[in-house]
Amino acid sequence: MVADRPLLGILFILGFCVFAPLGDAAAKSIALSTPLLVLLLARYIVQGLLPLPLIIVTGRQLRMSPRVVRVIITRSMVNIAGSAAMYAALRYLPLADALAIAFVYPFIMLLMGWTLLKEQVGIRRLLACSVGFIGTLLIIQPSFAAVGLPALLPLLVAFLFASVVLLTRQIAKDYDPVSLQSVSGLTSGLILMVIWALAGGANIPDLQFTVPTTDQMITLLMVGVLAPMQYVELPVATVIGWAMFGELPNGMATAGILITIIAGLAVILFEHKAVKSASG
Repeated sequence: MVADRPLLGILFILGFCVFAPLGDAAAKSIALSTPLLVLLLARYIVQGLLPLPLIIVTGRQLRMSPRVVRVIITRSMVNIAGSAAMYAALRYLPLADALAIAFVYPFIMLLMGWTLLKEQVGIRRLLACSVGFIGTLLIIQPSFAAVGLPALLPLLVAFLFASVVLLTRQIAKDYDPVSLQSVSGLTSGLILMVIWALAGGANIPDLQFTVPTTDQMITLLMVGVLAPMQYVELPVATVIGWAMFGELPNGMATAGILITIIAGLAVILFEHKAVKSASG
């Protein structure tokens, strides 16, 4: 049995959370000049190709049952919609604000699991969800006043990403997670190519394929490699937003970000205690 190494795990998580906001910042830096189709293709093709060497070396299987195929296709379409909404939000909102609003997704996921999957949810987790939503409203208010309806895009992101997590739960025990990353990325890339082919005659700028410049290509690679999100991203994203774009959340948004972080960590703590009690 391999010994647990929690300190090493924490260091990996912190390293990830320092680098991951760079992917969002990279997307924001070219979001206005690059069609959403190109941004999304870069994100998912890189996701699909990166795990392939590990899959080949370790002999992992890509084969899947028809049920898993159906879930992966559905999951990919929902994930594409969520990523598109996030990249669109980055065109209008400060980086930290967009991420903080989207981070309401654990609360939405908890409520969806409670209402749709009949999962047991304690009063403490429901209270943490309520506090988290209050924090999110504090972030949305100044953004909504500044840019209008686009300030609500991260809420759509949160709902869609929560749906992705719930769909992932349906096949988590049936399919290898590394293979899932690769297959999901390649499936999403294929779906995007189909969308591009179907929309070829439509004059929709975000569905046009344009050949990226060298600088854009480097930035797109960063988007693909550094796509996911975690809670420690929020303070890091605030620093990056200030350094790269001169953005700082105002007092109300800052309070909302802090409330969202604390409520989210509380949900994680309560979930951990619930799992530990159930297994003990």
